[in-house]
Amino acid sequence: MPVTSPRRFSVSTWSLHRTIGVTYPDSPGQARQGRTETWGAGTVDLLDIPTTVAAAGIHTLEICHFQIPSREESYLNELRQALSDAKVELFSVLVDAGDITDAVHSDRDLKWVGEWVDTAAQLGAKRARVIAGKALPTAENLALSKRNMRELADRAKSQGVRLTTENWFDLLSRPEHVHELLDSLDGDVGLNLDFGNWGGETKYADLAAIAPYAESCHAKCAFIAPGEPDSADYRHCLDLSREQNFSGPFTLIYDGADDNEWAALAIEREIVRPYIV
Repeated sequence: MPVTSPRRFSVSTWSLHRTIGVTYPDSPGQARQGRTETWGAGTVDLLDIPTTVAAAGIHTLEICHFQIPSREESYLNELRQALSDAKVELFSVLVDAGDITDAVHSDRDLKWVGEWVDTAAQLGAKRARVIAGKALPTAENLALSKRNMRELADRAKSQGVRLTTENWFDLLSRPEHVHELLDSLDGDVGLNLDFGNWGGETKYADLAAIAPYAESCHAKCAFIAPGEPDSADYRHCLDLSREQNFSGPFTLIYDGADDNEWAALAIEREIVRPYIV
């Protein structure tokens, strides 16, 4: 059973990637890069994001690993204090790289992901969301993921963090593989349900099949044009989450073409609002 919490609004720093602008690329097997203006110089520093989010009436946040400038203790303490001062909960650090099912480098990537789990703990995050694997869902690859996810879950738990994963990449591209992995881990790994990662004719049935496992939700809305959401698809996804008794943060995800991220997030928020109660 998922570890549930109250339904509430949340936002990811990914949804504000143009507002933040800069990244600090970091992935296994490559030297961590310094400041990179991936989306320009940005207008808000990560340390000021908690205050910005709180001013918008949102008090739950998820931070992508590649937007964290430093893992020095002094910086992590500063970011943790900024969250505390703004009364913003850091729900999750999103570890968006690494493949613990890589045929050659699984051990290397497991070590790298584990170190980011440690960083999530240092920041006081409730969760660390990791990729369960990018390999095809063969029996061998699923077994490797189960073994490595168990190690990561234990590492996270020892530091007061809960490990989660997501319906993302080949390994977890079908409901039956999500079920198999999570069931094998005896409830020690949670699921972040992402509306935008699956598609096709069976999208809604597939999402409904894994929604009972979800304890957080990346509520991503597709935009047909700037300011024009695909409301029907979005509400269908929200409806199925309600039907499956989802209870947890709805993290608003936006990466559409319009640079006005807050305007798009406001549109998403109004559609999600009836599902919060």
